[in-house]
Amino acid sequence: MKDLIIKVENNVGCITLNRPNSLNAITYEMLLEIARTLETWKELQIELVIIDAIGDRAFCAGGDIADLYKNGLQKNYPYSQEFWRDEYRLNAKLSEYPKPIVSFMQGFTMGGGVGLGCHVSHRVVCESSKIAMPECGIGLIPDVGGSYILARAQDSVGEYLATTGARMESSDAIFYGFADHFVPEVSWKELKALLIKTGNLDIIGRFTQEPIKGNIHKNKATISQIFSKKGLPDVVSSLRKNNSDFTKNTLESLSRNSPLSICCTFEIIRRLKRNKDLNIREALSAEYQYTYRAVEHSDFLEGIRAQVIEKDRTPLWRHKTVLDVKESEVNKMLGSLGKKTLSWED
Repeated sequence: MKDLIIKVENNVGCITLNRPNSLNAITYEMLLEIARTLETWKELQIELVIIDAIGDRAFCAGGDIADLYKNGLQKNYPYSQEFWRDEYRLNAKLSEYPKPIVSFMQGFTMGGGVGLGCHVSHRVVCESSKIAMPECGIGLIPDVGGSYILARAQDSVGEYLATTGARMESSDAIFYGFADHFVPEVSWKELKALLIKTGNLDIIGRFTQEPIKGNIHKNKATISQIFSKKGLPDVVSSLRKNNSDFTKNTLESLSRNSPLSICCTFEIIRRLKRNKDLNIREALSAEYQYTYRAVEHSDFLEGIRAQVIEKDRTPLWRHKTVLDVKESEVNKMLGSLGKKTLSWED
């Protein structure tokens, strides 16, 4: 069984993720093949591209991190650095692609799945869609260009989503910039067939419906009040003073995640928000400053061990809380890479 099904039908290019038993987690080989395919299709008479996935549970639950962990234990740091470099180049390619791309994101879309499905021109979600960037829970940061969307989200929701890893249902994903159209999944087969038959993107509007308002949007006033604070100590203090179920759950989420990751994530989002001319390449470059160093200098290997390999769910982070992380440690993780700065040539 091929991990990718790639075909062209009636001048429409179709890329289908085909690892349903692994929640369509994307491997290094898959992302390279997608990048090569998109580059080839630029020169062909392709009118539009469809990206979808086999299975009900997930569009793509992230990157396949087993090899990253194995190579990290062997101190083969260039492997992860090259993986993220090439993945980020693909994310930029998808965002800047000269032809329309339609993604269909059922079930879980997390981490690397966001990089595949949430930067394209037309993003479709349904009743089962759950979109999240939970990287702080494995000692990483929201990457694959996710920081670009998070930095532009209204009501300081970007800081909340990035540091807690909270899941968005369809309406929240649309409202905060991760998706465009809610189409009931029962209609997807017909919609895809019509897109392939006609190449007419306006057809998507005929199938679009209004989703039920999500939990995050309902709590946007509280999120805005707390996560708009100047720094994380103020955020934590405000959460502790507000004794609602929502803030209790938020504090619990923050307490589970890597303090170093949370602090670096918060700083990246704030830096990007200050950039009035922000584009996805700048966000990816900022993310790469962390991920280039992540395997050697962060909680990443410990997070993968605890959450994915041994699954004891008790990671031993480098810091007890976000209040223990020094500003100098954050600046070191997010400092310039000099000649190793992310480049864009394949």
